[in-house]
Amino acid sequence: MKKDLGLVQAVYPMPVLMVAAYDAEGKVNVMNVAWGQICDDDKIILFIGEGKKTWLNIMESKAFTVALADEKHIDVADFFGIASGNRMDDKFERTGYHAVKSDKVNAPVIEEFPVVMECELLEHLKDEYVSGIVGKIVNVKADEEVLDEKGKVDVSKLHAAMFDQFRNGYYTTGEKFAQAWNAGKDLMKK
Repeated sequence: MKKDLGLVQAVYPMPVLMVAAYDAEGKVNVMNVAWGQICDDDKIILFIGEGKKTWLNIMESKAFTVALADEKHIDVADFFGIASGNRMDDKFERTGYHAVKSDKVNAPVIEEFPVVMECELLEHLKDEYVSGIVGKIVNVKADEEVLDEKGKVDVSKLHAAMFDQFRNGYYTTGEKFAQAWNAGKDLMKK
């Protein structure tokens, strides 16, 4: 029997995404976004509140990067979620992390995070309920140590961070237990 829990953000897992953009002077800002998702083969949507420093930077620069946070860097990833770039001028510098300019878009690539998507701003979706930033994924970069022998990202090496909205915890990706587009194929025969 199920028990009523009331209003709970009951989607798990949530990604731990590091969204980075330059301001008008070329200064790096990074924020932690859990409310983001791939929305097409080459598109991503991020639900970022208007007025946040990174949101303002994306609107100005028309580009951003989205990195996957991992277990090894969760302290800084969490910091990027609790510190506001609007109130902390040296937010990025405090971490000691390194950014290089993307060679594909006008946005910073944070070198410490192992996988990053380089994106161009396509659209800002706004209505009374949601503020969404839609980006076109132009390219993906990954550190060699998280790739398999075929050059694809191996999530067992990545140790990507996942956010648990039930208990406000971070977890890492686990073991593969089934093959997508295959685990349910026997039901297609019925």
